[in-house]
Amino acid sequence: MFRFASPYMFLLLAAILAAIFYRTRKRTHPVMGASSLSAVRNLSPSPFLIIQRLLPVLKYAALCLMIIAMARPQSGTERHNVLTEGINIVLAVDLSESMAALDFRRKGKIVNRLEAVKGVIQEFISKRNGDRIGTVVFGSEAYTQLPLTRDYNTIASILERLQIGAAGKATAIGDAIGISLKRLEDIKSETNIIILLTDGQSNAGELSPETATEIAVQKGVKIYTVGVGTRGKAPFLIKDPFFGERYIYQQVDIDEDTLRDIAQKTNGLYFRAENTQGLQKIYETIDRLEKTEVKVETFAEYSELYSYFLIPAFVMLCLWVVLSNTRFLKMP
Repeated sequence: MFRFASPYMFLLLAAILAAIFYRTRKRTHPVMGASSLSAVRNLSPSPFLIIQRLLPVLKYAALCLMIIAMARPQSGTERHNVLTEGINIVLAVDLSESMAALDFRRKGKIVNRLEAVKGVIQEFISKRNGDRIGTVVFGSEAYTQLPLTRDYNTIASILERLQIGAAGKATAIGDAIGISLKRLEDIKSETNIIILLTDGQSNAGELSPETATEIAVQKGVKIYTVGVGTRGKAPFLIKDPFFGERYIYQQVDIDEDTLRDIAQKTNGLYFRAENTQGLQKIYETIDRLEKTEVKVETFAEYSELYSYFLIPAFVMLCLWVVLSNTRFLKMP
């Protein structure tokens, strides 16, 4: 980072401009008149004459460099320390096979549910500041993908690598909530929330959604639930060994009653997203509801750079003084 610690010194440049203007406007009277210059017209100018004409430039350039040095140019870095603890957020993302349904659009292109979710979640993360965010993924099983962290670049990178079916084919909503609660215990915070996103019904896992919800209520954890996917049958792309790639339509039902019950008991909210725009509005709503006031303390370290301007100015000024009083001395 570059700055001038005393920028008001640049006002002195006005004095230099005034001196240059006065010098150019000043009328000089020849000491000796000549009737004709034809006799010397073809003579080439002396190199010393060119140097003499450049002497004022040398003087004014030295003065300008001195003024820049007086403005105290500095180079340094600023460091920001986040004083606010922020809140803990765990993103629980469904990776079951039903997330492969191609009923969403992203930037005008048809994508599956998981790809649409990735883009929206990354936008949500980019708006957070000072919060710790972790990710839990679930299918037939649930496991921690990333513990609570403020390294948002790492979170975005991990989300981009999520793959459908990585946690199994089924949907274990209860286990996803249970693992998320464990992650929230890693770092204490006054506010803990879980954003649970799924497109199916809980049909796997050791912990039921009801039991997991009761534990969340006891721990004071708020859960926002998001049901993602269109209603009715959704298109899937399959690879048929005989007919190659083709689309089939399958019924995918979301257990909205369970998701509503989870959100209601934990003082959260339930949302239904049937397209990318709806999904974006959901995360924008959650972002507004769970805002953190961040206090930042800034430290700055600067090194002075005036010597890089003052030394050349001193050399140029000395050169001007020597030349003006020797070879190019002007007699009154």
